[in-house]
Amino acid sequence: MRVCFYTLGCKVNLNETEALEQLFERNGFTVVPDGEPADVYIVNSCTVTNFGDQKSRKWLRQAKRKNPGAVTVLTGCYPQAFPEAAAQLMEADLVCGNTDRRAILDNVQKLLDGHERIVAIQPHVRGESFEEMPVDRFETHTRAFIKVEDGCNRQCAYCIIPKARGPVRSRSESSILAELGQLAAAGYREVVLSAISLPSYGTDTGTNLYELIEHCAQVEGIDRIRLGSLDPDMLTDEGIRRLAAVDKLCPQFHLSLQSGCDSTLRRMRRPYTTAQYLDIVRRIRQAYAGRRVSFTTDCICGFPGETEADFEASCAFLEEVGFLRVHVFPYSRREGTPAFSFPDQIHEREKQRRSRAMHLRAEEVSLRVLADLEGTEDEVLLETPVSATVFTGYTRLYVPVSVSAPGCASGDIVRVRLGRFDGARVSAAFLEKKT
Repeated sequence: MRVCFYTLGCKVNLNETEALEQLFERNGFTVVPDGEPADVYIVNSCTVTNFGDQKSRKWLRQAKRKNPGAVTVLTGCYPQAFPEAAAQLMEADLVCGNTDRRAILDNVQKLLDGHERIVAIQPHVRGESFEEMPVDRFETHTRAFIKVEDGCNRQCAYCIIPKARGPVRSRSESSILAELGQLAAAGYREVVLSAISLPSYGTDTGTNLYELIEHCAQVEGIDRIRLGSLDPDMLTDEGIRRLAAVDKLCPQFHLSLQSGCDSTLRRMRRPYTTAQYLDIVRRIRQAYAGRRVSFTTDCICGFPGETEADFEASCAFLEEVGFLRVHVFPYSRREGTPAFSFPDQIHEREKQRRSRAMHLRAEEVSLRVLADLEGTEDEVLLETPVSATVFTGYTRLYVPVSVSAPGCASGDIVRVRLGRFDGARVSAAFLEKKT
């Protein structure tokens, strides 16, 4: 039997799809890429925006048109957050959410045996445990992604994720370290700790993220640890000092921002001000004592009530911090969130205009950061081969580079000297291979 997966959304979704693919493979299925005929089509959905829901529905409908006899599955955040709407999507033979993912295999087998349509969306409940879905390889990556936490306890005005993902629940440290050891044995040298609310790790189990990172760094064979998104207000002085002391931790911090305007942050119900955010950036730089660090973030344009002056303040804040990269999004109005009914909703065309304008401003900031790095040295994890000797990859600071590294292979770590940015990547000069 052939199964095809389609994944939308964040790195957590990608990690969960990898786990599902391996579960199906262990039970006799062959995973095929999108576009090839299959007996089973599974979409792991994202519902952060309306556009994500539309893409999920469109893909399922296309799958049914191509192969009316195939079993189709809608899983992930969309059905979990909007169970009634998802249940009405008749192009999906199986509709399930973010709980009991292992049951997908059993339900698919029932449908292949002739069972009638199944809707199995279980609501999240307090006290539920982390669902173990181990991954032992990543087909399209030279770095490994490990899911360490699920859920979010915050109630930001724009966000549907607490409804889609439920309360915070942390994976056991022993399970994380066991999987990390297996991945290191398989040749992975960089690991990305992914989560829905990464700084919340351990708040439900009596430990913390800093302790986890210190223990991950002790796993033999792992040379680099990278972190997912961090909420700046959840970082403590002690925690920042401990992070800076872990040599294997890549000094690139994705600090969630959402807006660089204080009045917008208040309406968003984000628990920090721009001044507090800047103070966290300053404290991280101070903790690294002259060693280079980089910052990336996300920012929303066109939140209800955002004036032109608010928008300009947000753009100016990006310049003040000096982000290496900013993911810019127009605000997506989500039913079921407080902001859905906020007054002063902004027209879609204006949101798109602001998004484009902010993206251009963020690109200018990025160019200045990259220019400042020209001539510096860093280490690169070689990823995609462009030719027999040329590879693309990322430095510890998350600078995208292209480098000629004769005698090396994907997955190797090499030391380079950074050159100029060509519009896509920084050209880098090969210095030596790290043993």
